[in-house]
Amino acid sequence: MNTPKEVVDIVSTLAEAKGQYKIKKTLMLAFLAGAYVAFGGLLAIIVGGGSPGIAAENPGITKFIFGATFPLGLILVVVVGAELFTGNNAYFIPNVLNKKQSISVVLKNWGLVYVGNFIGAIFVAYVVTYLTHIVSSSPYTDSVEQLAIGKTSHTFLVTFLKGIGANWLVCLAVWQGMAAKGTIGKILGIWLPVMAFVTMGFEHSIANMYFIPLAIFEGVDITWTTFLVKNLIPATLGNIVGGAVFVGMFYGYLFGGDK
Repeated sequence: MNTPKEVVDIVSTLAEAKGQYKIKKTLMLAFLAGAYVAFGGLLAIIVGGGSPGIAAENPGITKFIFGATFPLGLILVVVVGAELFTGNNAYFIPNVLNKKQSISVVLKNWGLVYVGNFIGAIFVAYVVTYLTHIVSSSPYTDSVEQLAIGKTSHTFLVTFLKGIGANWLVCLAVWQGMAAKGTIGKILGIWLPVMAFVTMGFEHSIANMYFIPLAIFEGVDITWTTFLVKNLIPATLGNIVGGAVFVGMFYGYLFGGDK
């Protein structure tokens, strides 16, 4: 297993490479990551949302099932390679602290990856899910509706704070994936924190690029403006804080450079 210092060194090397990707490569890898996260979301809906009887008697178990199946997306991102906005929130920070990369490089990557993730998630929501009618019947329609309404019913502050919790755990999952040297270790290291954040009900902006637009496509009474204002913007800002501050900045300061 790699030590925390070695993990930061690995992350820093990867961030330098990511900063040098051409725009087309970044967008293509970001599209894939958005799609991978969406596939994890679809799996969670099918398994967790398809268990209304369990939900009625044991809601905690259903949340766990939902959380246990969702990590497919981040596992694919880390193991086969893709560009995920929320993971990149932490990746670049150690290099910024040590002045190896500029803020402009970071913001360029974040912007391109965010757009690519959105396109990938929307593609899976509309083409792979909506047009194939996978969730167009009960109990899946009910699950999709309840999920989207719940995610757009909180105040800005609550969603922002839930966004911090989500990406704090997502970036720790990425860190643990880097700590493991074997594929099985990486999968387990990623699975645990991601399962936890989903089960606890935190808000992940890229996952919500799938869940809420899918609900809109399926006819749920939510507007695109509501999606952006009530969920995506506060969740994104919270994700940035959770990843950049609580993982990237802390571990970059503690184990990066000569410290």
